Amino acid sequence: MSRPFVVSIAGLDPSAGAGLLADVKTFEQHQVYGFAISTANTIQTENEFVAIQWTDLDFVMQSVETIFNTYDIKAVKIGIVPSLAFLKAVVFLIKKLSPETKIVWDTVLKSTTKFDFLTIKNQTTLIEILKEIDLITPNYNEILQLSSKGFNAETTAILLSKHCPVLLKGGHNPDEIGSDYLYLENEYFNLEPNSTTIFDKHGSGCVLSSAITAHLALGQELKTACANAKKYIEAYLQSNPTKLGYHYVP
Repeated sequence: MSRPFVVSIAGLDPSAGAGLLADVKTFEQHQVYGFAISTANTIQTENEFVAIQWTDLDFVMQSVETIFNTYDIKAVKIGIVPSLAFLKAVVFLIKKLSPETKIVWDTVLKSTTKFDFLTIKNQTTLIEILKEIDLITPNYNEILQLSSKGFNAETTAILLSKHCPVLLKGGHNPDEIGSDYLYLENEYFNLEPNSTTIFDKHGSGCVLSSAITAHLALGQELKTACANAKKYIEAYLQSNPTKLGYHYVP
């Protein structure tokens, strides 16, 4: 039985803890076939960010066209991008080439080593993009940077969910550590942790979003995909005490 095709459009992290390499590892464990398109080449480890070289937008767009014109892509995960204009161009091209393809944007605005990737400067452009996306996966720090209104994380998630489903990740939840909340347009779901015995991992957000992407490609509805991906990331976080996790099916 053939595997569905998925694509990660993200940065190359040499440590393989985050970005393209982590995404493809996750795709393989979920029995989907993963392609990779690089938005940036980085010099980093799990503990230190040294430098970044962004990929030219035209080169990324040509890569997207080549892959989508050759394969039936079921779902896409997008990671780091240098600007909203860059993200908009990629998202709109995907929707033009394949309107049914699911898009998950892991809103990585800053690395775990505190390097800033993207600053949200135009709320109108952000909303235009969100309307074309099937899920965003911000944590409690990132969600506050996605709105200029000054609301708390939960209220901001509710507002953004009018345009796009929001998985508010609970790793930085001040009241319920590890509890994720999936906000849809008119309802929300609490995805509670199955274990509190975890070790902090570099790139855990990348792994979670790519696991969700894989489950969507396999035909699961959004709530189920998020719940199953949460089981996977918890096993990943428990895999060893270092910041670089091991991938396996729980």
